[in-house]
Amino acid sequence: MTEKRAEDVHVVAFACEAGMGSSLIGANQLKKRVKDAGLAVQVIHSPVNQIPPNTDVVIAHEGLAARARSAAPQAVVLSFRNFLNNPASDLLVKRLQAGQSISDQAGGG
Repeated sequence: MTEKRAEDVHVVAFACEAGMGSSLIGANQLKKRVKDAGLAVQVIHSPVNQIPPNTDVVIAHEGLAARARSAAPQAVVLSFRNFLNNPASDLLVKRLQAGQSISDQAGGG
């Protein structure tokens, strides 16, 4: 299990297969939510095999979660099934706003 304290989350990567499409929309929605929540967190969009090493949390479709864990072993990986109803993003924003730790066992799927 990987876990990060809320104050240690500075970079969130919204991972995708090839770099375009639905995941880009998801990343942009998360950027807006993070900004609206007043969180000092950078949200980036990244191909799953190119997640930067300074990434603290990765949000990825459940089909990419294992690859994200391999590409970013230092990061908490939250997965989801549906881009339109993404509980992983909801969970992340709520936990960070509350100052709570986030882990890959948090049930974001």
